[in-house]
Amino acid sequence: MLLIPFLILLAVLIYQIPFVYDRLSWRVEDLKTRIIYAINPPDEAIFKPVGGTPGTPAATPFIAFSPDTPEPSLEGPTPTPIDTELVYTPTPLPDRVILDGVIYVDQHERWNYCGPANLAMALNYWGWPGDRDDIARVVKPGINNPDQNFIQQGRLDKNVMPSEMIGFVAEHTDYNIVARFGGDLDLLKLLIANGFPVLVEKGYYEEDYTGKVAWMGHYLFTTGYDETAGEFVVQDAYLVPGKDMRVDYQTYLEGWRSFDYLFMVVYPPDRQDQVYTLLGNWADPAWAYAHALEIAEEEIQTLTGVNSFYAWFNKGTSLVKMEHYLEAGEAFDQAYKVYEGLTDNDAIRPYRITWYQTWPYMAYYFSGRYQDVINLANFTLDTISDDSLEESLYWRGMAHYALGNKAQAKLDLYNSVWLNPNFEAAKSQISQLNFD
Repeated sequence: MLLIPFLILLAVLIYQIPFVYDRLSWRVEDLKTRIIYAINPPDEAIFKPVGGTPGTPAATPFIAFSPDTPEPSLEGPTPTPIDTELVYTPTPLPDRVILDGVIYVDQHERWNYCGPANLAMALNYWGWPGDRDDIARVVKPGINNPDQNFIQQGRLDKNVMPSEMIGFVAEHTDYNIVARFGGDLDLLKLLIANGFPVLVEKGYYEEDYTGKVAWMGHYLFTTGYDETAGEFVVQDAYLVPGKDMRVDYQTYLEGWRSFDYLFMVVYPPDRQDQVYTLLGNWADPAWAYAHALEIAEEEIQTLTGVNSFYAWFNKGTSLVKMEHYLEAGEAFDQAYKVYEGLTDNDAIRPYRITWYQTWPYMAYYFSGRYQDVINLANFTLDTISDDSLEESLYWRGMAHYALGNKAQAKLDLYNSVWLNPNFEAAKSQISQLNFD
């Protein structure tokens, strides 16, 4: 019995040895998460908005930019006047297009590298010489812990937002990127047929690292299509084998729905006129937001189960982008009513959705529903083994500040920057609020 404390201390000391830590930390993290999920299954938790009379809404300019729409925004660069010679004339597309020159990049042997891996593929296609680690050092630099290597420092960052990827392209490369909501399959085929691969954000049900089937967010680099087979050709950085996978149109569409049909296109600056010509109406971000709203409202009328939840969630997302915050909050309220009613017959509840999409926070915050912001952040952070979502901490901190709880606000904002030292939204707020 006297040896037990000694052996425990010895095990802890051995675990701290760098090469031992590198080999075993993921196993320890996996075991920790399995235990937490077994005790408190995250897909059984429910978020119930309290609603009620909103507080005094915070003025929009109070936040220099949100984590979802920092400078540069999701709207991308302002297009130059279109050369009339480049105006697209509708012609039948080829039945089959598979783009050459695609360099496959996986996300393996790294923590949560879906974003860096996919963005590397999109940039490498055009000749960018960097790799996934070059991107990760900017978009998910990780905690400042000299006792850990770069890979381990980034373990806690669970997700890279589209805005972070857009910011990387704009600030660290010589290429451009445009992102829009409300895309459709025909538009993707048109872009691919003209030589522009497309990066989409999607959801899917897959066995996660805990061994349980669950919904997860994912990026997917789309590099071809085959009309005869009814399939897209994609590069999946997560699955094995993920190179040149085939995904049928319906499966692709169902996964894409959970992110409001968001797509991104990387391109050289001298191809901008051509890209915006191909985008057509989508060249106007306001039109794209309104179009995405129309899609959501149509799907609300026709879909059931978990797809109804996504439709309502997408409605809220589009309304946030249009700055209709009160209506957006009501749409998210309805989404979470549907969420509560989901059963195993519908699908496993997508409890990770606010790991990847923070639009409900914006809807509730700018409607003055600060307690709902806090409750949603608590609900989201309870679905993860560590409080490691900087965006959720950011919005919870902002809501606490609005309610006068400055000590908690300071703690949340500082923790969000500790998790991601490049998180400019939180750094800006810390500066504006005169926190030490």
